[in-house]
Amino acid sequence: MPRGRYSLHDLHDHTPLGEEHFQCAPGPSGWRYLSRTTTPSGDHLGSVDLTLDELGRPIRLELHAASWQVRGAALEGVTWVRTDPTGTHATEGNVRAHAFTGTSPAFLIATARLLRLTPDSPATRVRLVAFTDPVLAPRTVDQSWALVNSEAHATDSGPLTVDEYQVSALDTGEQHTVHIAGDVVLAAPGIELEDLESPPSPL
Repeated sequence: MPRGRYSLHDLHDHTPLGEEHFQCAPGPSGWRYLSRTTTPSGDHLGSVDLTLDELGRPIRLELHAASWQVRGAALEGVTWVRTDPTGTHATEGNVRAHAFTGTSPAFLIATARLLRLTPDSPATRVRLVAFTDPVLAPRTVDQSWALVNSEAHATDSGPLTVDEYQVSALDTGEQHTVHIAGDVVLAAPGIELEDLESPPSPL
């Protein structure tokens, strides 16, 4: 069960946004990721609880940030309920999309598991519902994912395969690179792996 810590940075000026302390593991249904995020000063910021089925679809999502809450799942596309900090107002949403995304590295792993690309696969388009910080506002985004390189590296616990993905935002044409080993993000825009207590589980 991989357990570790990511540091999160602003994409534009690299200002530290905080840390995400995580653990994840394959399970009976597919894969589960749990984390809590903290501010640069160490205060509690939010949490992520994401469970995927064996095909990589989100069967349970629970997000908390700034007292806002989102619960979601794959249902007729993706469906979610977003609750305000007072708990008195809840709004439901549904979009014909494949999965969810957001600032957590969990969503990069989830998309990679969903698409199951190989180096021979063509670039694949995916529609995602993004929940943006700090109030978890939903926004539909279209991305293109391509696995451009897959390379095995020798480690003390055996070979570790690192996959390099090129991710393109189809609305702006902006491209970035994501490096993933098993179910751990090694590097991505705004995300750095700072600490890992055990090897990644296979994707």
